[in-house]
Amino acid sequence: MSFAICFVCTGNICRSPMAESVFRARVADAGLDGLVVVDSAGTGGWHEGDGADHRTVSVLRANGYESAHVARQFRADWFGRLDLVIALDEGHLRELRRLAPTGADAAKVRLLRSYDPAVRGDLDVPDPYYGGMDGFEECLEMVEAASEGLLAAVREVVEERAA
Repeated sequence: MSFAICFVCTGNICRSPMAESVFRARVADAGLDGLVVVDSAGTGGWHEGDGADHRTVSVLRANGYESAHVARQFRADWFGRLDLVIALDEGHLRELRRLAPTGADAAKVRLLRSYDPAVRGDLDVPDPYYGGMDGFEECLEMVEAASEGLLAAVREVVEERAA
């Protein structure tokens, strides 16, 4: 049985597709393809059907990541098939926990940067949408830093299930 994870930001065109691409690469590098399913969505549907923001695509490609993506909105009925829902900021965390049908589903929602042991204080990945390329590059750095700890946590669960 695979482990399913979904990254969630506001419109699913900047932060969450970036996190999805980075984490999918980490999963592949760790040899966990087929055991971990990686996805992303937005809390809102404003950009449903659109590709990722061109700056997200540019930063991902410049750093060797795949960037194919189609935006969509997170749905409450997805909780049943997901093991972990990763919010990119506190606002997403609150909204996703409100959407959760049960307390167990709400407990599946975590902040991405909570997996980065170097972070002290603010756990938000700032929305780069209204800024320049430097914001997208900073976003990628935060996502990459947190992805290592997240991968370790996911690997532990996957290995426990296989035992």
